[in-house]
Amino acid sequence: MKNILTPVKTLAIALLAGVALQASAAEEKLLNTSYDIARELFAAYNPVFAEHWKEKTGNDVEIRQSHAGSSKQARSILQGLPADVVTFNQVTDVQILHDRGNLIPADWKSKLPNGSSPYYSTTAFLVRKGNPKNIHDWGDLVKDDVGLVFPNPKTSGNGRYTYLAALGYAQNALGKDEAKTDAFMKDFLAHVKVFDTGGRGATTTFVEREIGDVLITFESEVNNIRDQYGADKYEVVVPKTSILAEFPVAVVERNVKRNGTEAVATEYLQYLYSEKAQRLLAGFNYRIHNETVKAEVADRFPEVKLLTVEEIAGGWPQAMETLFNSGGKLDQQQRR
Repeated sequence: MKNILTPVKTLAIALLAGVALQASAAEEKLLNTSYDIARELFAAYNPVFAEHWKEKTGNDVEIRQSHAGSSKQARSILQGLPADVVTFNQVTDVQILHDRGNLIPADWKSKLPNGSSPYYSTTAFLVRKGNPKNIHDWGDLVKDDVGLVFPNPKTSGNGRYTYLAALGYAQNALGKDEAKTDAFMKDFLAHVKVFDTGGRGATTTFVEREIGDVLITFESEVNNIRDQYGADKYEVVVPKTSILAEFPVAVVERNVKRNGTEAVATEYLQYLYSEKAQRLLAGFNYRIHNETVKAEVADRFPEVKLLTVEEIAGGWPQAMETLFNSGGKLDQQQRR
């Protein structure tokens, strides 16, 4: 006997198939675990990527965000946070996922261009309108009446970049005289009014609590603050010498294999290098690698001598061991 479908049965099957397709599409979920001040950036990027993924695969994707200091985020992943991708602001916070958890491969930096850093920045200053304390370079930050705000280098990659940028300035300005450099760094740290755990906390302290004369954070963040709160309230100062701040990304391979999200996670990071995404990144005041977009926004990014972590401290592993670990230079310089 033939299996004859009535119109009602046909409609029911079609509806069930549609529900199944919708459920299948909704099943693709992605968790991006990122640094503290990247909330707005990825809130803007996620729908752009979701549209791209839909066009490419026909599937929907729900992207969730998690934000805190990058070192804190790395510890959370090691403790079980099921992140599919990390978009951090320091190499060591990605590397530790291999070294301590074998969650990513040893060659993660070679998976994507530019050492798996799709965009970069540097460290700059935000001062109040009129620049009342006459701040132009790192040396001005140790004037007697200047109060500083930046994240704690113990908990924040942003804070470590700030410390290293100041150290690089001191090394160049003082002829690599270790005693004089140590004295400068001790003086520099003594001017800090608040050590917040992350970059967004430091921004809140400076802008909303109105503590300090200078907020030191990523160039992207100081420009975003000025754009948000008004050029009539704040000015951006980019010192002539600062640090190359890279923003490394990686697929958390052990997690994506378990979650079944390897394809969408890989594409999520690769698409950050597309011209459309690079233009979005530049719109959030990050420096980018795409030559076409770079030419379009060149007038927004002043020339800076960008020192690398290798030039300043011999690389991240050495910096972490000698500067930021318990009992290191940072602890010694903060002692009263």
